[in-house]
Amino acid sequence: MFQWKASYATGINSIDAQHQTLFQIAGKLHEAMVAGKGRAVLGPILDRLVQYTAGHFAHEERLMRLCDYPQLAEHKAQHDALTKQVLDFQAKFQAGQATITVQLLHFLKNWLEQHIMGTDQKYAPCLANKAVA
Repeated sequence: MFQWKASYATGINSIDAQHQTLFQIAGKLHEAMVAGKGRAVLGPILDRLVQYTAGHFAHEERLMRLCDYPQLAEHKAQHDALTKQVLDFQAKFQAGQATITVQLLHFLKNWLEQHIMGTDQKYAPCLANKAVA
């Protein structure tokens, strides 16, 4: 389900490496869910995904600030919206009020693909032109 594709590449090595790691962690979450693993296995993978995503977003935003990317505010708003959704879900999961479902993973996959292929591709030239990475 979470398969990295060359077409996702932004050409910014640090960003592409982090995106690949996001796909790997999300893939582990999917594999554990499909294998019927319980909260004891799913919880730490979810936590790792949330933590890694926060670090990745911070890295992207820092690079966009360094190159004076004009759409940083809109890009950050997308990051903030997903972060809020994920943190809300994580809290419900930890409280036993939510489970990891195929629908949730499809949402995550679609968000990643659309964000990387759309919004992230837009800042790549700015970073490349100013040699920010």
